[in-house]
Amino acid sequence: MAKKGKKFTEAAKLVEHMKAYGAAEAIELAKKTSTVNFDATVEVAFRLGIDTRKNDQQIRGAVVLPNGTGNTQRVLVFAKGEKLKEAEAAGADYAGDAEYIAKIQSGWFDFDVIVATPDMMGEVGKIGRVLGPKGLMPNPKTGTVTFDVAKAVAEIKAGKVEYRADKAGIIHAPIGKVSFDDAKLAENFATVFETVLKAKPATAKGTYMKSVNITTTMGPSVKVDPSSVVVNK
Repeated sequence: MAKKGKKFTEAAKLVEHMKAYGAAEAIELAKKTSTVNFDATVEVAFRLGIDTRKNDQQIRGAVVLPNGTGNTQRVLVFAKGEKLKEAEAAGADYAGDAEYIAKIQSGWFDFDVIVATPDMMGEVGKIGRVLGPKGLMPNPKTGTVTFDVAKAVAEIKAGKVEYRADKAGIIHAPIGKVSFDDAKLAENFATVFETVLKAKPATAKGTYMKSVNITTTMGPSVKVDPSSVVVNK
């Protein structure tokens, strides 16, 4: 087991590990216990009562954070004709077809998200084995396979984040940076919380949201009381 550094150990003392904090207090504490000398990412982790072995309990999607992520996403769009022009006009960093497939096959990965029109998925599928393990394969569930490329690019640039439950039923999602003010982080957190809450599978039994934690890059985890989160019904 890796030994924790002195800064982390001291920061962790500020967190009562058996206590579930209110959302606002948890955000404030997570920021306070950030120990790195850069603008750390603030992340939320949900442990869900789902069985990901069942197809109808596999949760995946995307949500646009109202205050962005604090990161600039480089977007590659696979499209042709007018859709190519729409992507470029919307601010795509790269847009094309065969030439970018060839570049990726040669080891080029200077992008963060791929958007593809449905008619391009046959070609994109040729590099699926390369994109899949990196989590870069476009998917209709996350809005990255669409003919409305302008909207897709705009949302990604505005702060769209993808989420997916892993085999253990845990979802990790960024909600901003330590430099964000508390209110903006709280709004982003509530947006993701509500999205995950509404994604509950109809077949899931027992407690759905088993635990919620907020943490920063290399910082201690702060447990959140789910009942403290105000969402729109």
